[in-house]
Amino acid sequence: MKLRNAYLLIAGLLILGSCKNDDDAIGEIVPPRLLSEVTEEDDAEIIEFLKTHFYNEDEFETPPEGFDFKIRFDTIAGENSTKRSIYDSPNLITQTITVDSEDLGREDDNEVIDQTLYTLVARQGVVEGKPTIGDFSVLRYEGLLLDGTLFDASTNQPIRFNLSSVVQGFGNGMKNFQTGNGPIENGDGTVSYEGYGIGAIFMPAALAYFDSSPNSDVPTYSPLIFKVDAFSYEPDSDLDGDGIPSILEDLNGNGNLNDDNTDIDLESIFARSANHNDVDDDGDGILTIDEIELDADGNFVGFLDTDGDGIPDHLDNDL
Repeated sequence: MKLRNAYLLIAGLLILGSCKNDDDAIGEIVPPRLLSEVTEEDDAEIIEFLKTHFYNEDEFETPPEGFDFKIRFDTIAGENSTKRSIYDSPNLITQTITVDSEDLGREDDNEVIDQTLYTLVARQGVVEGKPTIGDFSVLRYEGLLLDGTLFDASTNQPIRFNLSSVVQGFGNGMKNFQTGNGPIENGDGTVSYEGYGIGAIFMPAALAYFDSSPNSDVPTYSPLIFKVDAFSYEPDSDLDGDGIPSILEDLNGNGNLNDDNTDIDLESIFARSANHNDVDDDGDGILTIDEIELDADGNFVGFLDTDGDGIPDHLDNDL
């Protein structure tokens, strides 16, 4: 499952650094490109797709008998020339997410560029509440290029993973979906959900794989589409079990848990862990769970600041 393994792949590529040659889908070497250049190009391509394509919104508004609740795209042309574009749909949500070129392995470029993420909510889920980037989510997905090429997909059965373990655009797009009721046992070893959120996430390369394509099916610097079925999620997930809900470890509030690492200067380049994957966030030898306030049931209550210097104990290694 390429989506889930994206950050492991990227981490390995960053370690290799300049020893890596990037090959595109036809085997040609792709030279490094500026984040700003790729951003401008990708946004233009995504907007062009959104303006020239529609989705089967009529079926979602008035489901015909036997409708499978699958989102489908087609070109606005011919007999479909009067269809409303995805770009003009009231169900399209835009988000601005800032990306630093350093986080993409470009330490010499010094670019900080806003990215636009587009999320189409074809059907909102019936259960109130939406996942955060720190939560475990149960879902189904398909990954597509803008030309419709399928490059990745989950199985038909629901899968579960943390939304910070995947590409940034996916996790942030999922924040727009309420989920459904379930799981419902089908009697054959499978489960299903009812009333779940359905839609698609359109992301530029900087919020996807950028120049670290998972395989030749995804050309370098490709904007991507992910169709999603949002079945369920686990509120206040704690990925590393350190007692702090993972979403509270997004210290800079930028929608990316993977760039928050308090003790990075104390860690080996081969064993670096962002706070949401680190049981000792400040590297002082005291477990994070022993430096926060928990209730009698072990649930997170709040942060402690023993020396009153404004830095929580679990992030303060000079106590």
